[in-house]
Formats: sequence, structure tokens, C-alpha cells
Amino acid sequence: MPSTGGAATAWRRRALLMALAASPLALRAQDAAAPVRFGILPLGGAFESRNDWEPLLADLARALGRPVSVLSVTSYAALEQAIQRGEVDMAFLSGRMALDAVTLHGMKVVAQVTRHDGLPGYRALLLGRRGTPATLQAVLDAPERWRLARGEARSVSGYIVPQLQLFLPNRIVMETRFRSELVGTHQAAALAAANGDADVATNNTADFERFKLQFPAEAARLQVLWESDLIPHAQIVMRGDYPPAFQAQVQAFLTGYARAPGPRGYAERAVLKALHDLAGFVAADNSSLLPAARLAYQLARQNAMTAQWVNEAARQARLSRIEGQYAEQQAALRGANP
Repeated sequence: MPSTGGAATAWRRRALLMALAASPLALRAQDAAAPVRFGILPLGGAFESRNDWEPLLADLARALGRPVSVLSVTSYAALEQAIQRGEVDMAFLSGRMALDAVTLHGMKVVAQVTRHDGLPGYRALLLGRRGTPATLQAVLDAPERWRLARGEARSVSGYIVPQLQLFLPNRIVMETRFRSELVGTHQAAALAAANGDADVATNNTADFERFKLQFPAEAARLQVLWESDLIPHAQIVMRGDYPPAFQAQVQAFLTGYARAPGPRGYAERAVLKALHDLAGFVAADNSSLLPAARLAYQLARQNAMTAQWVNEAARQARLSRIEGQYAEQQAALRGANP
């Protein structure tokens, strides 16, 4: 495994090249009149997500004295492409998406969400329809019999954690072993299972609670077959080339939101309650992504161990690259926050 010092040097070199390539974006970040473009991780429909976030972002715009526009997309891939094209200045992202935004696209974590249950995270779920033969053991014994609805490959609870903690340990690769699969949002996956278009569906505790409120009849048809270990909550990231004072202003707004006494605090808490039942935000930095980096590393290693290779040397070469990439990510995430 390469040394941490060498990995950090390689990271700094790549970060410099990214900064040079993004110089027009850096100029834009200095323009106090330019709208802050906020990207929203698609948890339900694009229209629904936009409506959920607009009250909070309107308050953010007033606090900053600067317009905030909303980019609400229909898929993780669409949001990732928008970030790659430099069309996103801030975003609400989870796990792997936030990790890539920081390590590949020069963004920075400024806050992490909290929820009313007080837990430091949420859990991935596997859902099934009540009264069917699709029990957890039946699914693990013969996945080719069942239809799966799941999240996109960058979804932590919709794909990464179920693959890592449930399916790969049972020698099941989600993409190839099931009779069929539907790929979409958590809401779409739950609806597919409830309406008989899938037999089982991945989800998570936070989104399933929201699903129960929005679709009570459909939720009553579902049951939890499996749940994962705790997954850290999602983060708010913003472009790292914004002036430090502006980054601090955004962070102060988020961490102070819904904490004031009186009518203002009550109204802000109502906004967060409607927004995926959030309780607020806590200050965070890039080191909060270390658990996400470890999940990505574990999944890549599991995939390498279970894949077919031309020989053992090829497998070991792949494992060595995975170890090196993980060491580089750890150094970068810690190094940005001495």
C-alpha cells in the first residue's frame, strides 16, 4: 500500500489541476451577485423535492442577501453530471455522492443534518409485501425467483449498504442475480413493491417513515425484512473556492436555523419538519465523510474478492489499487481539516 505522504502529494497535485481547470468557476464564486445554485438529492419526485426545499432556501437567500436557485433532478446520475459540469454551488448529498463531490470536484462539507430521533444516522432496509412467500431467507436462498426494486449505484441505502452488508456476504450480486430489477428513487422502489411490480425493495428508515405518511395504504402492504447498521446522515456541501467568510456565513445560517426562540424558531422548525423530518444542522467538515469512504472501500474490496479474474495476480493488482485509493481518500479528507 502506498504511503500516506505519497497519497497526499498525489491528491494535492490533482487538486491543483482541478483548481486551474475550474478557474472560471472560481471567478464566479467571487461574484456576490451570482445566484447560489443548490442541488437536491432526489429522494422523491423532482417536483416534490423542489417544493420541500424552497422554504429553507428562501430563508437562506434572505440571510445571505443573495439569490439561491434550486436544481431538482430525477436521478443521482443527473445530479452528478450537473456537479461535474460546474452547475452546482451547494448541494444536499449523502455518502458516496458527497464523497465524490469533495474528492473529485473540489467541494467542501459545511454541515450535516440531524433528525428528531436523535440517532447519529439511519438504516438501510429491505422491504417486502405482506402475505407473500418473499421472506428474507427465501430471497437469499433463490434470488433468481424474485423481482428487485433498488436505488441507483451511488445511493448509500438504496444500493451500497444492502449490497455490502446483506447480498455480497451471501454471494449475491444485486445487478445479476435477481429475476429482474427496477432502479429509481426510494419512493419509486417502495411503490413498486407495494403495487406488485417488485417483490422486494431497498429503502431506508428515514424515507420509509416519510413514505408511510404520504402513502399510508401502500405502506400498510409492506413489511421490513432486514435492516442495516447505522449510516451517517447526509451532508450539505458547497464549492471550496467560495471565500472563507462566505462559507462561514452559510455554515452559521445552517447551524443556527430553527434554534431561535419565539415565532421565528417555530416557523423554521416547521420548515424542517416538512423537509424529511429534519431537526436541524450541525457544523461538519470533510472528515465527516470518512465513514462514507470506508463503505466505498469495503464495497470495492468485496466486489474484487467475489469477481472472476484471469488469474490471482490480476485480483491482487486490483486489491492493491483499491488500498491505494482508500489511503489517498483518507489522507485528503483528514488533511483538509488539520
